[in-house]
Amino acid sequence: QVQLVESGGGLVQPGGSLRLSCAASGSILSINAMGWYRQAPGKQRELVAAITYGGTTNYQNSVKGRFTIWRDNAENTVYLQMNSLKPEDTAVYYCNVEYTPRIGRRSSSWGLGTQVTVSS
Repeated sequence: QVQLVESGGGLVQPGGSLRLSCAASGSILSINAMGWYRQAPGKQRELVAAITYGGTTNYQNSVKGRFTIWRDNAENTVYLQMNSLKPEDTAVYYCNVEYTPRIGRRSSSWGLGTQVTVSS
């Protein structure tokens, strides 16, 4: 079982910045992709940004140039720096990790989510 601990959400004014972090722990042999998703009220969960073990990144078009994802493989942690935040970025942000456990097959785990609210 893998546990994900997210932090860094909160309330920020339009144009402001927040940094999210997600630390994975548990019986992990290796972590493959790590990513951030978000879900706004009444909408489906959507990919915000993802990063492979080797550092290849993928961003949703609406956040390109404003958000940056990176990871610390030694600490099994992924970060999301969010700049120039807009009200439409308001959502619950979820961390997702694809990993290979010490015993068993490759699997995926979700964090509990952290609220990001962009409002004046």
